[in-house]
Amino acid sequence: MQIAPRLAARGLALAALIVVAAGLVLDLIAAEEHVPGSGSVWLYPFLVAAIAAPAVLGAPIAARHPHNPIGWILVLGALSLAAVLAASPYAWVALEAHPGSLPGGTWAALVSSLWPAFFAWPLAVAFVFPDGRLPSLRWRPYALFAACSVAALVLVIVTADRLEDPFSDVTNPFPLRLPDALGFLRLPVWLAMFASLFVGAAAARTRYKRSEGVERLQLLWLAYAVVLIPFGVICFLFWSLLFGEPGDAVVAFLLGMEAAVAIAVGVAVTRYRLYEIDRLINRTLVYAIVTAALGLLYAGVSLLAGVAVGRGSTWGTAVAAVVMTIAFTPLRARAQAAVDWRFDRLRYEGLRRVRAFVDDVREGRREPEDVGAVVAAALRDPSAELLFQLPASDTITDGRGRVFTGFPDDDRVVTNVRHRGQVIALLRHGRALLDRPDLLRSVLAAASLAIEIARLRVEVRLQLAEVEESRARVVRAGYEERRRLERDLHDGAQQRLVTLGIVLRRMQRSLPREARILAPALDSAVDEIGRAIDDLRTIAAGVRPPRLDEGLAAALADLARGAPVPVDVEATGERLPPEVEAAAYFVVCEAVTNAVKHGSPSSVRVRAVVADGELRLMVADDGVGGATVAEGTGLMGLSDRV
Repeated sequence: MQIAPRLAARGLALAALIVVAAGLVLDLIAAEEHVPGSGSVWLYPFLVAAIAAPAVLGAPIAARHPHNPIGWILVLGALSLAAVLAASPYAWVALEAHPGSLPGGTWAALVSSLWPAFFAWPLAVAFVFPDGRLPSLRWRPYALFAACSVAALVLVIVTADRLEDPFSDVTNPFPLRLPDALGFLRLPVWLAMFASLFVGAAAARTRYKRSEGVERLQLLWLAYAVVLIPFGVICFLFWSLLFGEPGDAVVAFLLGMEAAVAIAVGVAVTRYRLYEIDRLINRTLVYAIVTAALGLLYAGVSLLAGVAVGRGSTWGTAVAAVVMTIAFTPLRARAQAAVDWRFDRLRYEGLRRVRAFVDDVREGRREPEDVGAVVAAALRDPSAELLFQLPASDTITDGRGRVFTGFPDDDRVVTNVRHRGQVIALLRHGRALLDRPDLLRSVLAAASLAIEIARLRVEVRLQLAEVEESRARVVRAGYEERRRLERDLHDGAQQRLVTLGIVLRRMQRSLPREARILAPALDSAVDEIGRAIDDLRTIAAGVRPPRLDEGLAAALADLARGAPVPVDVEATGERLPPEVEAAAYFVVCEAVTNAVKHGSPSSVRVRAVVADGELRLMVADDGVGGATVAEGTGLMGLSDRV
């Protein structure tokens, strides 16, 4: 940082603060002598703010960026405004309170008449902020027009015979005089300066429309403050026409606008993302429209009520107040929609899209899980991705239930979505949306209910999937246990019994002639062993029928052949996972058994088909019916099995 610019900037800022402090002291001195126009103590904070804001904010900008005129415009504007404001109490003390006590009283009175200083530096900022250059070369004539109009008005003031109020009786000390023939120029020059304020606002608006990103946010702050300056001048004119001179309220407003422009520059340069100027402008326009509409409504209702019940009646006022109270909420909603449609079309369309989707969800026309695509469309960000944070496990998933353990390293940023103070989802979106926090916040707030519903539905689906997986694991475990029992019976007890039968037959054949009396007993033992083997085979078939190795259709056909009533089987020949075939077989076995046992049917129909990746079973009979799914019933057992 260069030392000379830093010292110069600080020196100018300090000089402005010293001058305004001296002016306040002189104003108090004049007030003690009861000088008219002095002693408005409640204006002091506005005076200090109007000087301190550009001085304090402009000095560091000028010191850090000496080649950018913005900082110098602020500190020089603060100094010139301080001189004009301090000149009035100086002249009061020098000319009226203590005549001759201070030198240059008439010159101070002349300086106090230079009120264009109120508008010169904000106008300059409007033309060159933020880069110190005009929006384009086409704006040079307009900037020259504004500069010439302000300079011409100052020239008209300093060359007049008499000074302006409150020093209209003081002779102008400036040596040059405007010829009487050119006295008519005062009004056109004044109007030209007034028009230049609107030109400056137009320059800021043009630059704002062409800008994007950071510069757009910076200019939005300034545009809001600059537009208020012409509005303050209009208030000044109306007040002067009504009451003959500007009141303290108008002066306070103008001083506040001076501070607002400087603060807008400071915020735009340093913390443009912290304070949402879009929201401030939006609310200002909405409540201005609502206030004007309610004022007209109040006047109209009061007039009609006065005609109806007579002038002076309190009924008219009461009716007007009630009508305004009823009309406020719908009027505000309509004004908000109109302002959004006119000045923030993207936000308006985004909210309209989200609200239409929420209505569709309520009516059952759309699924809540589509909210991610709707939010992305409302934000005009194709890269936007909505992820749900599940309440029970804090797991992060998308709308399809896919779990995320981390995010890919891309340029997107993450914004939390809250509903009733709780984080319910995360939105990954492009960085461009960081420049539109109002849009992002509004769309997510409007979609929060649909997001919450979708989040709960995703969690339910995941829990159901976990339950189905758990039940599938139980089925697989049961199937494996049956296979193990079948192998144990076949390879263990059954084989030992077969071996024992073979040994007994060998013993029977090797008996001597005199021991042939034991042959019948051995035959009986071998037959008993055969029956035991048959029993084991039956048990093994009950654990898992061997025909299941050939498929579900073959096993069901065997089941039908052994049933006590005719069973018509229609089964798919498509092979399925072994555990699925086993579970389906035993479900059909139990269903057929229950039908025969409780329904007394003449026939049973079994149907097993594969559709949409699922095995669908149907067991129907022509019996007495009456089966219900209740606790402890066979149907409940079948339901629990699958």
